[in-house]
Amino acid sequence: MASSSPSEHEIQQRIRLACGRGPVRLWRNNTGALVDQQGRFVRFGLCKGSSDLIGLRSLEITPELVGQSIAQFVALEIKTDCGIVSPEQRAFLQLVQQLGGLGSVCRSIAEAQAVLDLNLMAGSGQ
Repeated sequence: MASSSPSEHEIQQRIRLACGRGPVRLWRNNTGALVDQQGRFVRFGLCKGSSDLIGLRSLEITPELVGQSIAQFVALEIKTDCGIVSPEQRAFLQLVQQLGGLGSVCRSIAEAQAVLDLNLMAGSGQ
């Protein structure tokens, strides 16, 4: 019997397409390892535990910093309603947050839009 809930991949695609435009750009970050044709072990992706979607969010700096716009690193870990965040994924999100980036677990487009403040940005002219 087929599940009516969307898969993690489907949620990722929906969030990337709905939120990855305007002041935000999001890219799929595949991570893992394989053995290449020469028998060498190759790791790919940012690092173990890095988020499913990574990107940049344009922010306007306060007048004290001359009103410049900067790009903020974004890391969205996408999960289904019952998906579990691994310790490595949680540690990656915490590191992103500690260093001034935006890191969060999202289970829907609405959660991603809220995390990215897209409704507020739409009115700011960005």
